[in-house]
Amino acid sequence: MSAVAAAPRPARQERRAAARSGATTRYVLKRLAYSVLVVVAAYAITFVLLWWLPSDPVRIMLGGTGDTGSIDPELVADLNAKYGLDQPLPVQFLTLLGHALQGDLGTSIADGRPVTERIGQVLPHTLQLGVIALVLGFVLGILIGVLANLPRSHRLRQILFSVPPFVGSLPSFLLGLLLIQVFAYGLGLLPAVGNDGIDHLVLPALALAIPTSAGIAQVTARSIDDSLRAPYADYLRAKGIGRRRIILRHSLRNAIIPATTLIGLSVGSILAGAVVTETVFTRQGFGRLMQESVTQQDIPVVQGIVLLCAVLYALVNLITDLVYPRIDPRVTLS
Repeated sequence: MSAVAAAPRPARQERRAAARSGATTRYVLKRLAYSVLVVVAAYAITFVLLWWLPSDPVRIMLGGTGDTGSIDPELVADLNAKYGLDQPLPVQFLTLLGHALQGDLGTSIADGRPVTERIGQVLPHTLQLGVIALVLGFVLGILIGVLANLPRSHRLRQILFSVPPFVGSLPSFLLGLLLIQVFAYGLGLLPAVGNDGIDHLVLPALALAIPTSAGIAQVTARSIDDSLRAPYADYLRAKGIGRRRIILRHSLRNAIIPATTLIGLSVGSILAGAVVTETVFTRQGFGRLMQESVTQQDIPVVQGIVLLCAVLYALVNLITDLVYPRIDPRVTLS
């Protein structure tokens, strides 16, 4: 009888596992569909904004910022036809979008090279900088959030809690200039500009990581502080367990979930901050290429960068959501 009674249990477990797997699959498909809409929307908004600019990309290419009155109109017409700029805006957008969905990002108006080639030259530099800044920002944020909760003095904790919002409000270019002044020109420890070597990555990575760590530190500190007020923390204190041990072994795990959420959101801020950071530190990357392409109204290059950034942002957020159940089994995807 016991063997017969125990038989249905594996079947129930299999059904539950199949249900969880099906829910995860539906969730991933739903998020992928949502991500596609976000990417297409970003692509469309960028296209419209670029065409609202009061300038002509072909005339910028031919005449720069100088006098364009001597430019041959026939040459302008030929180039407009070559790049499809003589077509109605909806036709231009649908053509660019269709080619982009096939992996063809078009040709740069500024120099005639394929957009994938131009992006491919700077992509490794920005990815390297962004990954280091993201990891460094997450580690610093968690560390600062923990340290802010270690003092027993309530007043001291409140002072420490106020530091991350202040640091996070500092603009990236100001942080970059301060880092250059102190560590490059003042102490002479690190180079200020360039792309060569790991030492050239330290200052720009810090300039991007500090604002990121400020947000993560603020969320982590508040989450730990709230968890220390929970009944389980009172129970642990009654058993004689110290504050530090409660934070490191119990509260920190609960605080990781909201901090992990900010990783996905931080990707967007890091990609946006790269425009300023790479300019301040004279680095070749997405930021510099974006700034130059917007100035030249090089629509295919800007569209390609926006498309890639939107895909990266959506992908990182999806991965972040899928990691939640691994961190906390109580979290389910639905």
